[in-house]
Amino acid sequence: MNNNNQDIVEDDTASYHSGLPGVLGWLDEWIARIEAVMLAAGVLLMAINTCANVIARFVFGEGFFFSGEINRILIILITFAGLGYAARHGRHIRMSALYDSLSVRLRKVLMVLIALFTSAVMFFLCYHAYGYIETLYSRGRILPALGFEIWWIYLWVPVGFAITGIQYLLTAVKNLTSRGVFLSTGVPDGYGDTETEV
Repeated sequence: MNNNNQDIVEDDTASYHSGLPGVLGWLDEWIARIEAVMLAAGVLLMAINTCANVIARFVFGEGFFFSGEINRILIILITFAGLGYAARHGRHIRMSALYDSLSVRLRKVLMVLIALFTSAVMFFLCYHAYGYIETLYSRGRILPALGFEIWWIYLWVPVGFAITGIQYLLTAVKNLTSRGVFLSTGVPDGYGDTETEV
């Protein structure tokens, strides 16, 4: 991720205000802050690790033996923390040819159904990811370079699915309790070309 994209992540998080009232809004904003920290820290640590490894190869003729495993851990963290981020900021893929031709009321109904279905799928995947971690735990495999059990690096998978499921559930609530159609709790339906779009 380049500096412009990091600025976008920081700008979106700093200016992000949940469109939900009360406890739900507080939960939404709290999760957004955690995601932003995870994404920023993950990207920075990956950049530092990769640069240090390249310098070590150039200076000493051999890179750090643990660098690949650290990057693997950070890729998993960034990927699954990014799921919730994309959902929260309405940055998921949309194929909306039929959807755009519907009336506002039908789009709203469809968006609630889409959000509830996607939330259910995310919770389903969370459940199965947890089962996968239990399997890894029972096998006792360890990372060869870092020496700790491999199941630790996959903890972010069910957490990411759960956060994304919560975000889609909150999107359904937002659409049920507000006028207009919303892609997420803070992003109204529509198309716009702004500098902050990725």
